[in-house]
Amino acid sequence: MDMFLYLFYSFAYLSLLIWSTSVSPQNKLWSFLSIIYLVLIGLILDNTVIAAGRIIGEGDFLETLNLLRFWSHALITPTLVLYSFGVLRAAEIKGMNKKRALNIAMLFTLILIFIEIRTEVIGLELGPLWEYGVLRYVPIEALNGAPFMILLVTLTLIAAGILLWIKNGWAWMFIGAFVMTLGSMIPIPINSSAITNGFELILLILLVATKRHLEQTNNFQI
Repeated sequence: MDMFLYLFYSFAYLSLLIWSTSVSPQNKLWSFLSIIYLVLIGLILDNTVIAAGRIIGEGDFLETLNLLRFWSHALITPTLVLYSFGVLRAAEIKGMNKKRALNIAMLFTLILIFIEIRTEVIGLELGPLWEYGVLRYVPIEALNGAPFMILLVTLTLIAAGILLWIKNGWAWMFIGAFVMTLGSMIPIPINSSAITNGFELILLILLVATKRHLEQTNNFQI
């Protein structure tokens, strides 16, 4: 069942990517909010590699593809900080149009990328794992708890979601981040490693919806 769930996630993220790029006005197609496209591409890669694992089979090629997943995660996930900055700027939160705010957001993003690469990717050793009918390569040494980077990115999304809710009345970004946080904390008694990724999909749907909402209601600049 997990293989089909991962395929479903890949298709869902691809659909979100196509839909969002098709409905965004040309003058707003590329903005800090558009960083969500990069995140979607990373998730398409991630879920497709996992879904295809049993077809590709164990070996160097699949291990390389899985290593690419970890690099993609380290380089792309922290950019959600810049997406959050884009949300606050589009919502016209005080101070977000200043160069200092942009510099802080970019520096924070780079620091998170550095931390993730330094602590989670450099020296990473992978081994094959069969789980619920899916083959993927995972770290030989299990990670202890949620990575520091993920925690900070999640807190950034929640904080930006709260400010957007207060300023704009749009609560869905906060709800998406909050639901994903709860979903990662509460154990689900289902024999599946993919089911919890549904909370991530909910988050991305709501982040794309937030982008669309701001495009329709705000005359923001890139």
